[in-house]
Amino acid sequence: MTAQPAILRPGELTTNDRGNGARTTPLVTRKCGSTSMINGITAFDPGAAIGLHKHNCEESVMVIEGEAIAEIDGVQHRLGTNDTTWIPANVPHRFINPTDRPMRIFWVYASIDATRTMIATGEERSIDAEHEGASKGAHP
Repeated sequence: MTAQPAILRPGELTTNDRGNGARTTPLVTRKCGSTSMINGITAFDPGAAIGLHKHNCEESVMVIEGEAIAEIDGVQHRLGTNDTTWIPANVPHRFINPTDRPMRIFWVYASIDATRTMIATGEERSIDAEHEGASKGAHP
């Protein structure tokens, strides 16, 4: 059977509370038939940050609301709406909302088998496994 196109509406999809004021809504995943990429949106409360981590594949992130700091390989970069990063595999990075307003990013991984390895602990998890914990109605 051939994969069918999909229209994904973030407000109707499940959201995963990642802790520390960050929430992720997966969009394109295996569930909709993707075989080569995944993407989604992560919302950050004012002052929120995610831990330093790396992936086993390329990642691109666009700020779609607010302002962010992208810490990439130890260097902090201030980003505004529509600014976009490209991060090669295995480069440590994280995103921070340094403001008192909400911030959202749209991210794309270049592999359906993307993983996240936390720098502080060395713990590696598949991005898919993180999304399985998503719950409908969790903070959009």
